[in-house]
Amino acid sequence: MRYNADEATGILLLNLGGPDSLKAVKPFLSNLFSDRDIIRLGPSFMQKPLAYLISFLRSGKTIEAYKQIGGRSPITEITGEQAQCLEDALNSSESATEGAPSFKVYIGMRYWHPSVSEAVAEIHRAGIKRVIVLPLYPHYSMATTGSSLSELKRVIEGYPIKPFTITEWFDHPLYIDALVERIKDGIISFHSDRTFKTSERNIHVLFSAHSLPVKFIEEGDPYVDQIKGTIAAIVKKMDFPWSLSFQSKSGPVEWLKPSTDDTIKELARQGIRNLLVVPISFVSDHIETLYEIDILYRNLAGDYEMDLRRTPSLNTSPLLITAMKNLVMQGMREAGWRE
Repeated sequence: MRYNADEATGILLLNLGGPDSLKAVKPFLSNLFSDRDIIRLGPSFMQKPLAYLISFLRSGKTIEAYKQIGGRSPITEITGEQAQCLEDALNSSESATEGAPSFKVYIGMRYWHPSVSEAVAEIHRAGIKRVIVLPLYPHYSMATTGSSLSELKRVIEGYPIKPFTITEWFDHPLYIDALVERIKDGIISFHSDRTFKTSERNIHVLFSAHSLPVKFIEEGDPYVDQIKGTIAAIVKKMDFPWSLSFQSKSGPVEWLKPSTDDTIKELARQGIRNLLVVPISFVSDHIETLYEIDILYRNLAGDYEMDLRRTPSLNTSPLLITAMKNLVMQGMREAGWRE
């Protein structure tokens, strides 16, 4: 693979991160609750002490959850695989034409390792001067993309590196196609079961997005509108009954509604027996898919005699990787780094 630091373009994938061991759960939670972009714990000088206290109080329950999915989060490993697939795609013979820049892809995690600061330092050591920044959150929110970009801005000021940031891609055609592919596979999974006798119209699709405090939306956060935009693009390609719900809330503030667990109960009362859950705001597996949906929500659905299945996460879906590649190349053109 061709690689010359003087001509190369760095790609920085930003993601949430997750504990890579049970011992890492408490410090991961402390990092998360220390972020004032997503939660303000009293005056600023009290943020870290209160974050440490909350992480201490919640770590036991969270550790038990991670024990049920292998003792760690797979998100860093999957993000690394996505980075390698993207780098290979960008440096393929089709992309690496004569005179075209070579690409090196890095990952930076907001609340764990490799951190954003570690990633930027590695980019600098490689001698790379320009970076396309691609948050792995298709839907913009201050709590995700905004927080990660704030951290990047703080870190990168001390380096001679020029970033160009892609802030949202909720309606990218190939991202939509990747989700449609997963939904079709999920529907097929019902039909391939010999006990399944009813038609496709009897399968209800539940789009489950990560929740946010309502105040974010009231202050202008576009997250919900973009989630709905993604769903609108999907249902133009497929016809099925669907609902939208929100999961993973924590804390005493008002969160987006309806919650996923309440929605499952309501759909059961309506007579729905075949439920396909689509984790709409996630591009890789982590605790929200592997524990909340696959264990908690599936058990809840079972209590109501409902067959709950989940679409596979996009992870290294070829369509997702191609979408990411297209986003990078579009960013290169918009930044004026490629003729």
